[in-house]
Amino acid sequence: MWAARTAGHERGAGMSGRQHKETETARRVRARGLAAGRSLASVAEEIFEACSPLFGTTRIKSHRLSNGIALADVIEQVRALFERDGKAIPGIGETLLSAYESGLKRPGPEYLHYLCCVYRVEPVALGYDGPCICGHGHRMPGVVRGGDLQDGRSDTSPVSRELLVLSDGGDPSTGGGEEDENVLRRTLLKLLAGTSVSLDGQVLGAVENIRRRMDDTMVSATVSPAMLDQWEESTVGFGRQYMNTPPLRLLCDVLLEFAAVRKAMERRQPVDLQERLCRMAAQLSGLCGMIMIDLGDHRLARSFFRTGRTAADETGDRALRAWVVAREALVPLYYGDPREALTLAKKSRDMAGQTPCAAKTMAPVVEARALAMLAGSNGQKKDVVDQAKRALSRARTAFSQMVPSEQEDTAFGYTERQLYFYQGDVLVRLGETLEADVVLEQALGQYEGEPLDQTLIRLDLAQCRLIEGEPEEAVQLATRALEMIEKIHRTELVIARVNELIGGVTGKYGEIKGLDRLREVALDRAQLDLGDLVGGL
Repeated sequence: MWAARTAGHERGAGMSGRQHKETETARRVRARGLAAGRSLASVAEEIFEACSPLFGTTRIKSHRLSNGIALADVIEQVRALFERDGKAIPGIGETLLSAYESGLKRPGPEYLHYLCCVYRVEPVALGYDGPCICGHGHRMPGVVRGGDLQDGRSDTSPVSRELLVLSDGGDPSTGGGEEDENVLRRTLLKLLAGTSVSLDGQVLGAVENIRRRMDDTMVSATVSPAMLDQWEESTVGFGRQYMNTPPLRLLCDVLLEFAAVRKAMERRQPVDLQERLCRMAAQLSGLCGMIMIDLGDHRLARSFFRTGRTAADETGDRALRAWVVAREALVPLYYGDPREALTLAKKSRDMAGQTPCAAKTMAPVVEARALAMLAGSNGQKKDVVDQAKRALSRARTAFSQMVPSEQEDTAFGYTERQLYFYQGDVLVRLGETLEADVVLEQALGQYEGEPLDQTLIRLDLAQCRLIEGEPEEAVQLATRALEMIEKIHRTELVIARVNELIGGVTGKYGEIKGLDRLREVALDRAQLDLGDLVGGL
């Protein structure tokens, strides 16, 4: 029945002679394995060993062949598991599964979890690194573990031995569990189930431990160029997600990739691979620092930027080193002394030198923002204002010299809309509201679908109204800005700006209409409802 159904399906799909031979070979191996009483996981390993040299069969495909089922059967099982877990039916189809089996695509964390459930094995058995996001094994009660034979003998292949360790929650390289990473995996699993999760001490401890291990390791284990390509693509992808993915959700994804890069850096690599790993470590660490700024933890943000500096120094790349320092300057800009932000921004500018890069644009913008913050407390306000405007002029010149790819990258580059936004922010703080209004409206029109910066822009517009003597309009604008975003996007950074506005209103006008409502909306964020942010997983 299996042979007829699978063969019929594949003939209907236009199976080539090569595919037919692959199927026939797998069928014979499967029959012999089952007759000998082997587990399906062991049969899959034998199919892989027999078919991979001849047909390029992947591990994930060998498991479907060992189960004797067609692509459509796997799809239906995945859909049934989604339905069992109360989730919307996924968009996975035969074309996507074929891409996984051919190696053209890699399943995301959620699809990989459910494929592991279907085949009752761990990710390594399907050809993918690391444990599953669920943090535990996928054996079902009464099912023989992958790598064990049903007659009591043990399969001693390297993959099977690794599976034995991983299915018990351990790490084959250390002999013990990676608990910090499992904390993040359990957090992701809760998000997938729609459970509310808060940024508690356990999660923060795991975040810090992973960062510290990267500090301890800055050199690496053998890794293939293909795997490095995948990690670099993931790093770029995280940068694209930075502006529109809730911070804690993105932090979990970034840190799991960060942990994978760290594991690859445990032994010295060839120089070219080592440099690529250090570059990714610097970028991922810097991205973690940016996320921690959004979450309001400036201590951890500084720690991540320090780790990023260490990694960037290993590359000798002036532009990358300057980028990390420019991003670090945002910590004191938002949470500390603007004078320190000014010092770091100048240091970043010096590091960049004459190299056209994102930091050469970002650093003078940070300078201008820090100077604008100092303008109100400095007796020589006009001199500070002039310095800030000269810094903005340098930023615009540097932006025009950047390559187009960096002008489109919001995390590792610097975009025109970011330039508009921060230029508007500087003008607001300098009290030049007419020009600020025009620039901020231009920026707002370019930030569609990016809730964090859209909200900050609207709060700057509210500050303009306050400076112009319209406090009630300012309060209404700020309230609408918060109501337009989900609670998960009401981060510490956003609320700090709201509190700054409230302080400005009460300091000059006292309690006015609408302030109570603004405070109420600002406080409506204590429990982060992270179940709302996992639709893309």
